Amino acid sequence: MALAQRLFRVKPTDQIVAEGGHGVGGELRRTMSLWQLTLFSVGATLGTGIFVILGQAVPKAGPAVILAFVLAAITALFSALSYAELAGTIPVSGSSYSYAYATLGELIAWVCGWCLMLEYAVSVAAVSVGWGEYLNNFLEGLFGWTLPAAITHSPGDQGGVINLTAILIVLLATWLLLRGASESATANAIFVLIKVAVLVFFCVVAFTAFEAGNFTPFAPMGIAGITAAASQVFFSYIGFDAASTAGEEAKNPKRDLPLAIIFSLVIVTVIYVAVAVAAIGAMPWQDFDPESTEASLAVIVDLATGATWAGLIVSFGAVIAIASVVLTVLYGQTRILFAMSRDGLLPRVFQKVNPRRQVPVANTLIVAGFVSVLAGLIPLGQLAEATSIGTLFAFAIVNVGVLVLRRTRPDLPRSFRTPLFPVTPVLGVIFCVLVMAGLAGVTWVAFLLWMVVGLFAYFAYGYRHSRLNTEVPK
Repeated sequence: MALAQRLFRVKPTDQIVAEGGHGVGGELRRTMSLWQLTLFSVGATLGTGIFVILGQAVPKAGPAVILAFVLAAITALFSALSYAELAGTIPVSGSSYSYAYATLGELIAWVCGWCLMLEYAVSVAAVSVGWGEYLNNFLEGLFGWTLPAAITHSPGDQGGVINLTAILIVLLATWLLLRGASESATANAIFVLIKVAVLVFFCVVAFTAFEAGNFTPFAPMGIAGITAAASQVFFSYIGFDAASTAGEEAKNPKRDLPLAIIFSLVIVTVIYVAVAVAAIGAMPWQDFDPESTEASLAVIVDLATGATWAGLIVSFGAVIAIASVVLTVLYGQTRILFAMSRDGLLPRVFQKVNPRRQVPVANTLIVAGFVSVLAGLIPLGQLAEATSIGTLFAFAIVNVGVLVLRRTRPDLPRSFRTPLFPVTPVLGVIFCVLVMAGLAGVTWVAFLLWMVVGLFAYFAYGYRHSRLNTEVPK
């Protein structure tokens, strides 16, 4: 078989589904309900972004930032619908990696998986790095003291020596993951309910200072301002695909995975719009400072109440938000590596399942160690922004995958079908490309360097050990 044929050989969907749940030494346990899957996606999506993003987006669009959140949600919805169709059709742990393998071939699947490694590992490290600052904001408001910069910042950043707080939150999430998928889902549900309650609290307090006049003029920067703000807040929606990494631990994956993806996007959108309306109603849009966004929501409730206790509660919500993101994103990373290892593209250690806990223990420990080093010792800088381009690339592949699978396997049973096909996935691809095109040049450079390293790793190991290619006759 020619090299090109090997590189782009697809893995049959029936085979992918049949192998689901099986690892070396044991199987993953199906324990997650629709509720838990939905909260997994909400947990990965609803991070610190909403706590700081308004301060950056409002000056671009004014009160029309509300429309920017809606526009960004519609953009995300095109890809979410494609994810929902493929998650219900191919309910395995590999998420977009497995979907690409079934539709576009092994090389594209590897590239997609490599993008997901960037998205998950680097993004969770970047989020962990900021946890110490949010924790200090909370401690200062509660006790009047903070942890020293030496252990809350990375080396070379404001006197940092080793970011122990970042390592601590990663280790806490790892401990929960090692206890089991059900226990992790329960912990995440608690985290998500707390941060949603905090955001509802923010809305209630902010509405006590509501001024309808703050919404006039509604769109001072016009359509250009709305689209600019939408591009910025779009990244607050990344994470809705987290449920798709739990395909082999869901009780009823064909039904629940599509619903969890759609439900999570709706829940997050409602929360974002409600927070935006409350925030602008409580504080004129001209007062939002794009240079000081660390605690924009906390500032608003402090002004509304004339006291600091309300801001303290909001700061606590930000601390919990990061914990939830770290837990769900670490989980997703380990399950994608599990699927790639099962296909032979990564070493077998990543698919070993503990027979008692029924979780990939070695995989989880390796990922936690790698992320801890990144978070504790390395200033991530612009590399963290490259996670956005990796995510968008994966989204685009999923949209293309829906188009291809509808053509190549029209007979395949689908528990969910993307509406308005083929318009929806085509628009999904277009919007992903447009948002990617608007990213900074340094982000593209980081992404291309990551791809070069990934292709080297594939041809050095993955291509030679691929289970699919070992089945090809010489």
